[in-house]
Amino acid sequence: MLESKMFSKQGEYCPQFTQEDPWRIFRIMAEFVDSFDSMNSAPPLITVFGSARTEPTDDYYLSAEQLGRLLVENKYGVVTGGGPGIMEAANKGAFEAGGYSAGLNIKLPMEQEPNPYQTESIDFRYFFIRKVCFLKYSIGAVVYPGGFGTMDEFFESVVLVQTEKINKIPIVLVGKEFWEPLDSWMRDQFVKRNLISPEDVELYTIVDSAEEVIEHLAKCHKYGFQSTIKNL
Repeated sequence: MLESKMFSKQGEYCPQFTQEDPWRIFRIMAEFVDSFDSMNSAPPLITVFGSARTEPTDDYYLSAEQLGRLLVENKYGVVTGGGPGIMEAANKGAFEAGGYSAGLNIKLPMEQEPNPYQTESIDFRYFFIRKVCFLKYSIGAVVYPGGFGTMDEFFESVVLVQTEKINKIPIVLVGKEFWEPLDSWMRDQFVKRNLISPEDVELYTIVDSAEEVIEHLAKCHKYGFQSTIKNL
């Protein structure tokens, strides 16, 4: 790929990215300001992660839809990535229950269309800003089966709690058939090789239903909500 050429006022050659980067910083700042301003008055939020490819007839879609409804009934708001699949299902349940239903939509080359079940729709150009906003105002994370993106979101959530960059929040994985093999592998490889501490695999809980998610959240939040944010 040929590098675009630009020249300074002194006639010196400068790669184009060195001219664009200062302006990119302002775009980044604007995304943070806009998203923080949109979300800082929301109710206590639970972030729901999961695959964009899950079909509406899938049991996990139906579970996520039920979860969105139950979260609103239990005075929570819902945050998702704003796309189809599990994200749509959780937003739909929350929206139809009359609650706060936020979608943090990312602009992608394949054009992810925002689902229609959002009371708060925020667009992002940068993945890393979007990932900050998933957890900045959330007091829990629920993770349904998914691919690379879902794994990235799950592991980042666990790492932030493990390293105490955010306060300890409940992280709930839905679907024992999907998650227990990964859990067993991490115990066999990470723990036995001393790559993580034995207590690190207790930072998340695996359940099989939306009702179990609600029960776990109620137990964790029995004495009130704690903001996630320390240094995030």
